[in-house]
Amino acid sequence: MVGPMIKVEGLTRAYGSFIAVDDISFECRPGTVTGFLGPNGAGKTATMRVMVGLTPATRGEVTIGGMHYRDIPNPGRHVGVLLDASAQHAGRTGREVLEIGARTMGLPSSRVDEMLELVSLDSREAKRRVRNYSLGMRQRLGIAHALLGDPTVLILDEPANGLDPAGIRWMRGLLKGYADQGGTVLLSSHLLHEVEQIADEMILIGNGRIVARGTRDELLANATGGVSTTLVTALDNQLLASALAEKGVEVHQAGAGLRVSAEPVDVGRVAADKQIVLTDLRAGNEGGLEDLFLELTADSARETVPGAPVDIHPNEVPA
Repeated sequence: MVGPMIKVEGLTRAYGSFIAVDDISFECRPGTVTGFLGPNGAGKTATMRVMVGLTPATRGEVTIGGMHYRDIPNPGRHVGVLLDASAQHAGRTGREVLEIGARTMGLPSSRVDEMLELVSLDSREAKRRVRNYSLGMRQRLGIAHALLGDPTVLILDEPANGLDPAGIRWMRGLLKGYADQGGTVLLSSHLLHEVEQIADEMILIGNGRIVARGTRDELLANATGGVSTTLVTALDNQLLASALAEKGVEVHQAGAGLRVSAEPVDVGRVAADKQIVLTDLRAGNEGGLEDLFLELTADSARETVPGAPVDIHPNEVPA
């Protein structure tokens, strides 16, 4: 069993009386994508800021590769971070942003060209100043910067914001490939469907607390009480319903078709045995995970609330 690369233990972050992150613990292992999911204000960004040393923990700790982020030598070579694509220097060009990062990490300039090509920013776009980038282009530049040092860990906060559907698909493929090569990815989002296709494990957070965790199948089983359902429509729904009832299967009318308490393959077998023509056959639990997500995080508070103090290190000076 490979040990965890990211380890969060009893982490709490308070802003006065407001608890942004409330005693959470979880682990992320190499070769996996972990989806960190919750509505805006649930505590995702606050957790990630603590991970990378931008915000001190009130209690608990986070280690990456067994070390606190502040103790990692040349951290960009080990941990790639994207927390806010809009925080990049607006007056510099995209190439300049990456060149400065490469020099800071002691990387050859050829690495800049590799990253620009990887995120599909052409030579003309690389020469434009960041202030003239769309949000999607800034996200691509931020991902390029996170990957610049060829790190073993990626911590990405809402990286799909501003990307078009093709860009989101590209990002999913990129991150899945990265994990398949042994990398560790922690990916936050407030949109379940963005990450459920690639996440090996999902952690749901609301009001600063973890409310559920597990694989997609595990969460879906919990959402439906472990009961599989199928939506099916046949040329003769009545005949199909009777055939299923003979097998002891519960059947209910659902619009123009039937909702059946069985797996799609079992419904298909019954239809084939009775030579009943089906016009639609699909899993009926598709909305279960989203319903669970919305139910568990419905009352989540915002991370930034009126009167909450600005979170700055004692040695940080606002720009």
